[in-house]
Amino acid sequence: MGESDTPPVDHSSHVYVYVQVADRIAAQIASGRIPVGGMLPGERALMEEYGIALHTARRAVRELRDRGLILTVPAKGSFVVESTES
Repeated sequence: MGESDTPPVDHSSHVYVYVQVADRIAAQIASGRIPVGGMLPGERALMEEYGIALHTARRAVRELRDRGLILTVPAKGSFVVESTES
């Protein structure tokens, strides 16, 4: 993550910013760029990378958890889990 091909979020879009961030991270997971077992950047790192508020970064991480893409371990971080879809 953090590469120059990641466009900034579109604050004027009808799509919530946290969903835009979650979609970008989900695409990186789907492509294998962030592998199963890989750790996501912390919320503050996401905040800096995407130019978003801390609350928005937290909401994006929650969205990824709700989608079943990651597991968050308190005091450890958020990790990509193996997909249950076939």
